[in-house]
Amino acid sequence: MAPATAQHARVLSGMRPTGRLHLGHYHGVLKNWLELQHEFECFFFVADWHALTTHYEDPSVIPGSTEEMVIDWLAAGINPGSATLFIQSRIPEHAELHLLLSMITPLGWLERVPSYKDQQERLKERDLATYGFLGYPLLQSADILIYKAGQVPVGEDQVAHVELTREVARRFNHIYGREPDFADKAEQAKRKMGKKNAQLFDRLRRAYQEQGDQEALEVARALLDGQGNITIGDRERLFGYLEGSGRVILPEPQPLLTRASKMPGLDGQKMSKSYNNTIALRDDPAMIEKALRTMPTDPQRVRRTDPGEPEKCPVWAFHQVYSGDPVRAWVQQGCRSAGIGCLECKQPVIDAVLAELAPIQRRAEEYAQQPELVRSVINEGCERARAVARETLDEVRHAMSLITV
Repeated sequence: MAPATAQHARVLSGMRPTGRLHLGHYHGVLKNWLELQHEFECFFFVADWHALTTHYEDPSVIPGSTEEMVIDWLAAGINPGSATLFIQSRIPEHAELHLLLSMITPLGWLERVPSYKDQQERLKERDLATYGFLGYPLLQSADILIYKAGQVPVGEDQVAHVELTREVARRFNHIYGREPDFADKAEQAKRKMGKKNAQLFDRLRRAYQEQGDQEALEVARALLDGQGNITIGDRERLFGYLEGSGRVILPEPQPLLTRASKMPGLDGQKMSKSYNNTIALRDDPAMIEKALRTMPTDPQRVRRTDPGEPEKCPVWAFHQVYSGDPVRAWVQQGCRSAGIGCLECKQPVIDAVLAELAPIQRRAEEYAQQPELVRSVINEGCERARAVARETLDEVRHAMSLITV
């Protein structure tokens, strides 16, 4: 199947509403979003329906957690002028596409998603024998496909979810993409490209379909991407015509692998609220300094005069995130020779963390004092997102013969 066209090279990413965010979120997700928003058309959303798949028994915390999280997004530098910020449950088209995709998705596809059994094992205290939990990977697929997102930022553990989305899109296009007059419509669309481009398209199409020429396929895709006088529907029709299939209604997304976050918790484990080892972006500076000063160090270094091993100390992991080579060399030499104490070692980290968070905290305070501004950002983002979602759903409903009379 053809990849998402350049016009549809959107990025989609979401986060469950967990309230105020911590440094793990900032280094693992938000810093990546900050870069993407300047390179792509980005849609960032609060995944509140996904929160219900595992925490359905107490949804009362979701609204407050949503607002707190969006404030942290904005304070970190996510720009609503560059990216569309919205709340999943405010866009009912996600739910309808999820329902429609469920009609064609084999049950076995959902049961084999790795996280299905993994999370059941990790969350044994919760009753996850629900369709919502089984079906949440398909809801993720609907989240992606409703915006025809071309790229989805994920860690390696989430690649399987994007692959499921690709399979669902492929199956949908195979079942519903072959219009009765598909070839005629494709030929009409080709003529809109102009005689010279139409002839080039034909040569490339033959080279790919008759000889399997992959380079011809890529050149033809680029040719279609560059056409300004054909509609979105015609472009997707021609992508399918190029490959000998039907019209590409739901383009297959690609996983955009993100760098694994190196942000450790205060105890050396992964930073997580469940481990109670976090530093929140809006924690009071005095609280942050105290937390860093009292964090554990190399257990073998009992006295100031005892030499230590940086690699065995949780503080060293913070230096790998916040310190440059000169400071790291100073830590390595000073710790192993007992030339510096643990509090001395921690001070550059304390200074760096406070300096990083100071502008974020100033902006967060400004947004917190203007809740109407935050709500306005969300409302505008929801309007933009819903307009795009409606267009896709209209195409899907038409393809499935669900036409409103």
